[in-house]
Amino acid sequence: MRWDVLQEPLAAQRGRNSPDSTRDWRRIAYLVHLSRALDAMEEERLVPEKKVLYQFSARGHDMAQILLGERLTDPRDATCGYYRSRPLLLSLGVDVADALGSSMGRAGGYSDGRDIGVVFNYPNLAGASALPMCGGVGAQYTPTAGWAQAIEYYRTVLGAEGHDDAIAVVLGGEASVATNGFWAALTIATTQKLPMLFYIEDNGLGISVPSSFQTPGGDIAANLGSFGGLKILSGDGTEPAEAARMIDEAVAHVRGRNGPCLLRLTVPRLQGHSFQDTQSYKSEEVVAAEWARDPLPKLRDYLAPIVDSETEWDEIEQQARADAEAARERAEARGVADPETVTRHVFFDGEIQTMGGQYSLGYASPVCTDQPQPEGQRINMVTAIRRTLDHEMSLNDRVVIFGEDVGPKGGVHAVTLGLQQKYGVSRVFDTSLSEEGIVGRAVGMALAGLVPVPEIQFRKYAEPATEQINDCGSMRWRTNNRFAAPMVLRVPGGFFKCGDPWHSQTNEVAFVHTPGWMVAVPSNAEDAVGLLRTALRGNDPVIFFEHRAMLDHAWARRPYPGDDFALPFGKARLTRTGSDITIVTWGAMVPRCEEAAEGRSADVIDLRTLMPWDREAVLASVRRTRRCLIVHEDLQTAGFGAEIAAVVADEAFMDLDAPVARLTMPDIPSPHNPVLLDWAVPSVDRIRAKIDELVGF
Repeated sequence: MRWDVLQEPLAAQRGRNSPDSTRDWRRIAYLVHLSRALDAMEEERLVPEKKVLYQFSARGHDMAQILLGERLTDPRDATCGYYRSRPLLLSLGVDVADALGSSMGRAGGYSDGRDIGVVFNYPNLAGASALPMCGGVGAQYTPTAGWAQAIEYYRTVLGAEGHDDAIAVVLGGEASVATNGFWAALTIATTQKLPMLFYIEDNGLGISVPSSFQTPGGDIAANLGSFGGLKILSGDGTEPAEAARMIDEAVAHVRGRNGPCLLRLTVPRLQGHSFQDTQSYKSEEVVAAEWARDPLPKLRDYLAPIVDSETEWDEIEQQARADAEAARERAEARGVADPETVTRHVFFDGEIQTMGGQYSLGYASPVCTDQPQPEGQRINMVTAIRRTLDHEMSLNDRVVIFGEDVGPKGGVHAVTLGLQQKYGVSRVFDTSLSEEGIVGRAVGMALAGLVPVPEIQFRKYAEPATEQINDCGSMRWRTNNRFAAPMVLRVPGGFFKCGDPWHSQTNEVAFVHTPGWMVAVPSNAEDAVGLLRTALRGNDPVIFFEHRAMLDHAWARRPYPGDDFALPFGKARLTRTGSDITIVTWGAMVPRCEEAAEGRSADVIDLRTLMPWDREAVLASVRRTRRCLIVHEDLQTAGFGAEIAAVVADEAFMDLDAPVARLTMPDIPSPHNPVLLDWAVPSVDRIRAKIDELVGF
């Protein structure tokens, strides 16, 4: 500590206002000391001993964060921070041994050693919770906006009690205001007038890059001065009275249902970006100026009227140090999680997560059957999906549908046509043109217990949401089942009449390679109903891939299978039986494979889901037919067919009478001209020729 050199003379402080009596200032002082003790312990002992591998000091940011946490008192408040937000977690009441033990990668804590210790989460059933933060800068904003929108949904649509004062608070540094997530969340919060507080800690540097590279002039508050629907406050986060007053004003504004607020507080970063950062990019003068703004000595002088003596202040500090040391002992006693458990909780395995999704709130799925009860004439896949969404919305008022153009227009593929008119703009609504915002807000809504059904208009358009998709999928695993965000992400894709690189992409394998997501690829109306109903009543995030060519394809039409029909994931359909070859396929290739197999003796297997996929059905068929052909629309290199081929080669090699073969698109984007497209996509003739080649091998 450098109080003796850097504090202002005590006499200079006497003119300041006395401490606000509505706050527990001794607890605030204790928590600041505790945060500093943990930082010092990590830097001086645990990092050199290699017991902590990632360390980010919160010195300089700590006091204002704790002042903020003191005001998050509603049980339905939620906050989402970033890697320098441990002081806020301490103020919310997180177990200090959890905080320190998580940094040490020990069992229990935030993740059971699965994630970096500064990637926080805190499912606080007795008070404000800390939503699972992510490792990526700016990824915290849109899920927080989703939580804020869920607050409004519970309050205005469901009429649930106890949501009138709840707010969502997101923390970010000044560098994060340049990210897509920040701007997407800002648009959502302001256009929807959400109870959301943007808390920006401006220390002037994103690692070594000055804030003037993140926003003109380095002051996001000044630059947002004319942004509609947003209250803006800006001040010094190192002055106790000023920081407390501005935090109170910001929180009161948002709690008062006046719309969102952005509070920018300037704070010093008194250490490097991380422990490894030597700050060589700072001059000695800059470092000295930062230490001169240290909020801790300012807090001591501000509390002089109520902290009676240096002895009492020292006792607070010593108690914090002792508690930090006791927490270290408890954390180190925990040991490391059993490596055999590290594969658990990728998907829901029967143990319900602490927070997130409808199951954590007591949901019980209605009784389902996998036996269809055909009703009426054949319907196309568009109608089947719409009817299933309609029925599930009628049963479950937590289901909400949103995306670009899904409202009055009914979606660019007409899947949601009429649903907004029936269920209202609060349950079926259009969004801004931001896939990051669509999926990110869905994450926050799912964490709050809703069942979001976001739509991405075309497969290629999912790319801007990749970070949110990845973070959502890994959430259950990386929080060790503390949190999960089940949703159904509808993604149309594939060719239709013609192709092009922007609307006709499939690339389902990218979703399969994202841990935690289940992936459905129905080829017909009946399967679409069964898989969608299972997804909507399930407890995992699901990619529901709607192939554009099959939405109104005559072959894909089936009678509606009934309101209780639901299909298990990972169970393929054998659409044709034979003895000479096994053909494995999905989506738009199923009818082509069936047609190609006419006059031949072949098993045709429609996988229906790619995660999980029915390995047993494929292997059983291959062992009987002794030949395997995999047909898919996606590219050959690293396509999902390669995974199937590898499993067949590994587990049924001695049963094969011919090489495992794949028939796919070449490694090119989807061409636009129909002649070029027909050449690129596996055709009936090419599939038939490949069947004959393998059977004659």
